[in-house]
Amino acid sequence: MDARLTAEQDEIRRTLRELLLKRCGPEELRAAARTPTGHDPGLWDALAHQLGLPGIALPETYGGVGCSTTELALACEESGRFLAPSPLLSTAVLAAPLLLALGTDTQRADLLPRIASGALTAALAVPGAGLATALGLVGDNHGDWAGGGRAGGVQARRDGDGWRLYGQVEQVLDGHGAGLLVVAAHTGGFTRSRTLLFLVTEGAAGLVRARQTSLDETRTQARVQLRNVRAELLGREDGDVLGALASVGDTAAAVLATEAVGAADRALERTVEYVRQREQFGRAIGSFQAVKHRLADVYVGVQAARSAAYYAAWACGTGGERVGGLALAQALEALRTAASEGIQLHGGIGFTWEHEAHLYFKRAAGDELLFGPVHRLRAYAADAARLFDTGAEEVAV
Repeated sequence: MDARLTAEQDEIRRTLRELLLKRCGPEELRAAARTPTGHDPGLWDALAHQLGLPGIALPETYGGVGCSTTELALACEESGRFLAPSPLLSTAVLAAPLLLALGTDTQRADLLPRIASGALTAALAVPGAGLATALGLVGDNHGDWAGGGRAGGVQARRDGDGWRLYGQVEQVLDGHGAGLLVVAAHTGGFTRSRTLLFLVTEGAAGLVRARQTSLDETRTQARVQLRNVRAELLGREDGDVLGALASVGDTAAAVLATEAVGAADRALERTVEYVRQREQFGRAIGSFQAVKHRLADVYVGVQAARSAAYYAAWACGTGGERVGGLALAQALEALRTAASEGIQLHGGIGFTWEHEAHLYFKRAAGDELLFGPVHRLRAYAADAARLFDTGAEEVAV
């Protein structure tokens, strides 16, 4: 692995950082998050048309840029630095790869070019609080998270040549405004129990969506109710849905890890700026050894998390081992530490809800609730690697 970034990768980071510096300050961030869409449509148009971010990891055949997961991760690292609210995660990281992996030729040709252009946004709807489970991050995704034939979840039944969905999904990232929903639903009853993915378009009869209040207002969430909604099956009935979800989950974890690293780096940067200016006892508080040690520990954690995140993104592009979950655990821990130390070292002002430091703390807590927690990410990785397999044969000495 060559850890150096290419000229093209450096250009992606530089251009995106310049754009977000101009358009994503703390006040602009809060204003965009509180709009009906949950993001700034003008910024999304700029990200799509000027930089091609929605299609950066999609093949050129479908109007994408044709880059790898690494470029997508680097772009999300920059958006994470500014906590930029946008449909990028839900559309380009979660939904589009599933369409590419499972969709028919007709579905790909119809949907992916519109996603790549930014004209169509998409969201993945997974019943309950099982997003991390469905993506194979905290456990085997062969369970009953989509309903399991019992009450709850989302159920699918045949309706002539199509399908009908009924049920409710409580937490759908960017679900209130997405033009396309990729819905995980249970079908087959007890005899042929399985989970399939379905496509539901905006405006479908029986589709009811409501934006929810979330801990992290920069990550909008919605409740989606499906009241006998007509849907289209994604791909074929014999497609490897669970395998595709696990593969997308590993890629998403790597991208989320780099995004968290960007946020942690920015939180640390802002804290360092503050302790250089704030004075106590006639000197800057950053000159005290205790403060230096605390920030040095944060710096080491952020750099270690960045190395893990970059490696995980690179591994996704090479088809190697799946280490996205471990990288995500390390990055979320680094972000939580950086945000917590930032609040502490900002003193009294850092404890006010209006301060920028709380935005990073909420991102750390919100992401861990959605995609973790950290200890479960690590525990599942350890189980998958059989690190603590008590059934292993002892080697005689």
